[in-house]
Amino acid sequence: MAADPLTAAVSDRICRHMNSDHAEAVLAYARHYGGIAEAGQARMVAVTPEAMELEVDGTSLLIRFDHHLSDSEDAHRTLVAMLRALPG
Repeated sequence: MAADPLTAAVSDRICRHMNSDHAEAVLAYARHYGGIAEAGQARMVAVTPEAMELEVDGTSLLIRFDHHLSDSEDAHRTLVAMLRALPG
């Protein structure tokens, strides 16, 4: 599958996939990378080259990436790496 530029449409596609198939991962991002240990619900709202935007218990949270994402494949690799880097 070819990598796509991180357009708004690609961001929406990533968010739909993460929220429907990987909701626990999104919650883990909020708890670990967002520092909200007691987060009850989290939803991915957007993915840009600089950050992911989550809605955590009704509040917006921006989690910056450690590098500028180049495309959808880079976003996938980065999100997976962030999940694998979590403790436990």
